Amino acid sequence: MYSDKVLTCADCGQEFVFSAREQEFYATRQFSEPRRCGSCRASRKASRGDSSGMGFGNRGGYGGGSSYGNGGSSYGTRAPREMFTATCSSCGKEAQVPFRPTSGKPVYCSDCFALRRA
Repeated sequence: MYSDKVLTCADCGQEFVFSAREQEFYATRQFSEPRRCGSCRASRKASRGDSSGMGFGNRGGYGGGSSYGNGGSSYGTRAPREMFTATCSSCGKEAQVPFRPTSGKPVYCSDCFALRRA
């Protein structure tokens, strides 16, 4: 349905590829086409002081092979994720999870979670 497009950066004038995969991603979220190449976008983001990776302009980096950077890993270091201790609802082992467990909702250790997804 989509095919790779070559766009010209509004800041530096360099051409960059807007891949078919990125176009599909942008279309599903009703984003407009990017106007800047990955390095100009990273520069603008850095000048804004936005290192959270969640800024309004952070629409690139959609999966591997992106021409918009490498998924945010070059934008700075991220603080370690807070982990919470819970008891696995399936096997009863202690599990570390990246969210605060809520009573009434099952929590699974990584082994049981993998088995449930398979």
